[in-house]
Amino acid sequence: MENPASRQALAQALLNPRSVAIVGASDNPAKTTGRPQRFLAQEGFAGNAYFINPTRDSVQGEKAWPSLSALPEVPEHVYIMTGAEAAIETVGECARLGVQVATILSAGFAEDGEEGRERENRLRGQAAKGPVRLVGPSSLGVVNPRAGVMLTGNAAFGEPDTPQGGVFVASQSGSVIGSLVSRARGRGIGFAGLVSTGGEADLSLGAICEATLDDPGITSYALFLESLRHADDLASFAAAAHRAGKPVAVYKLGKSQEAAALTVSHTGALAGEDSEAEAFFAACGFSRVANFESLLEAPALLQRVSAVADRPRPRVGVVTTTGGGAAIMVDQLALRGLSVAAPSAALVARMREAGAPVPASLIADLGLAGARHDIVSNALQLLQDSGEFDLIVFVIGSSARLNPELAVHAIAERGGHQVPVVGFALPEAAEAAHLLNSAGVPAFRTPESCADVVAAAFARRPATIDGHGRFAAGPPPAAQVLDERESAELLDGQGVPVTPATALALADLDRPLELPFDYPVVVKALSDKLPHKSDAGGVVLNVRDADGVRAAARSIATSVAAYDQAIAIDRVLVQPMADRGVGEALVGYRLSPEVGPVIVLSTGGVLAEVFADSAVRLAPVTQETAHEMIREVKGLTPLTGYRGAPAGDTDALAEAIVALSRLATDHPEVLEAEANPVSVGMVGKGVVALDALVRRAHDGR
Repeated sequence: MENPASRQALAQALLNPRSVAIVGASDNPAKTTGRPQRFLAQEGFAGNAYFINPTRDSVQGEKAWPSLSALPEVPEHVYIMTGAEAAIETVGECARLGVQVATILSAGFAEDGEEGRERENRLRGQAAKGPVRLVGPSSLGVVNPRAGVMLTGNAAFGEPDTPQGGVFVASQSGSVIGSLVSRARGRGIGFAGLVSTGGEADLSLGAICEATLDDPGITSYALFLESLRHADDLASFAAAAHRAGKPVAVYKLGKSQEAAALTVSHTGALAGEDSEAEAFFAACGFSRVANFESLLEAPALLQRVSAVADRPRPRVGVVTTTGGGAAIMVDQLALRGLSVAAPSAALVARMREAGAPVPASLIADLGLAGARHDIVSNALQLLQDSGEFDLIVFVIGSSARLNPELAVHAIAERGGHQVPVVGFALPEAAEAAHLLNSAGVPAFRTPESCADVVAAAFARRPATIDGHGRFAAGPPPAAQVLDERESAELLDGQGVPVTPATALALADLDRPLELPFDYPVVVKALSDKLPHKSDAGGVVLNVRDADGVRAAARSIATSVAAYDQAIAIDRVLVQPMADRGVGEALVGYRLSPEVGPVIVLSTGGVLAEVFADSAVRLAPVTQETAHEMIREVKGLTPLTGYRGAPAGDTDALAEAIVALSRLATDHPEVLEAEANPVSVGMVGKGVVALDALVRRAHDGR
């Protein structure tokens, strides 16, 4: 991001311009191109607003100007609502005049194929002639309800009094900003700004958010992402947001496996676009939510629950006046890996003495008779002061809708305690939500979003990313796959133990065979064109003598030729049959085109990706993170000595994970690397990679 002065100037022109202009303004206030003028007047924009329409003398009763050049001043922010070619010309005019920001509604750019990309290049070229920064194209606009800035054609802003608050929304989908505003109305949730980033031809979502970080009126961020384009800017924003103490909630579309189809290893399939995004968000210190509703509701709780590096399992207490509703909440929390903590017997006794009796149960159920201000207040005070909980979820019954002065008012009064309380009303109760949110008590409309946000809040860790050097510019490089021997040599040099091996030419099979290790052995096809040898019959196990090696080698050559006539096997790799240890793992590395280097851990073998049981982190990783990954993979649980089984050497496995992850700095030319399987011996016996695969940028030889 630019220096602080440039950042402040951008934020000023973006969200608090003293003058704006609408290019392509319509006289019809019902049209998309007529709405911004109507919205500006409706929200009381106090600056100078100019409306450009060369075919009319006036629009909606206001003077129409023929061009930006004809205006009595240079507007700070211009909203362009014309066709694509006219938009390019207007951006050039903005650059000549010294306009600071131009937001572009116009479509017809990169999304329209080669012709559109050419137009987008010309758009950027025109902007580069001056100081103008671009939002869009295909942007549904920029809104700052605090200043009456309504540069949007989104019909959802037709309702007056856009709710004001501390949340800044940045969305790659234009319609989302209006949707969130409409959902927030009447619920005590408000906004400090909303931006539709569109095609991000110039300013990215991350760059826009980083520019606004110094705004004291912005307390948190809600991001709606369709992709991770410009992830370097997102990473830079994440680091700056962490330093500023402003939490970020994110909702991302898609769990596409397209990225996996472009890889040659199991690692690519295991990582995949969504797993990589998950690892990226974790490193950014973002709280990723799974429900769209949660994106709106998350910021309030994120401001109460700090990001902690080594957080113990949270103790969540559930108190209610409706047992059925509380049971739903317990179920939803459990589905997200959170367990509810029951009040201790001593606490139950204290609550009974205070006139707030609850049964000795997982749920502190006050019952229908407990929906009274004094009972709820006493119960919450005792629960929050007990030291037994990190968060209290209050599930409110029918009184939330019909008699909020009972339980709801009492809950609202407890919002300032260091142990946060959140509210979920079983009936639809917008008034209760408004009262709670306004009092600093996060309120949720559904049990799913409540549990989703609670889980995301406690999963958040401090940002560990800075973005510098992680993201390669330009198109993907040409790649070459190394054969298994070359791959193993690279991994061995990296510090990943590999099994001994020797290569034999098929032409030399009739000569005496002397191996540097004992029988039995495994014989494998050796070719850089055959990354998955088992699929082609390219592996023969448990070979016990020299004649067996010869027979295996010839059988492999025949099988591979039948599998793919374009692959000629003239060499085989011979290795000793290794002890499979107490378990097997896959350790993989991949240079993701979206988030940079990642390290992947999974159960080992040819079916690794079938079980979708993996841990993914941005690379390189520390020993501590490697152990965290081992604990995360359910299939590696036996390595811990589960149910009396021999424990595996998880320290050695962690060392191998760390070593492979250092490819990010030691060998930036490596695009993918994989050790699969890695045999994990008993404690103290180490690990060894039984197979290796490396793909790297082509060196031109």
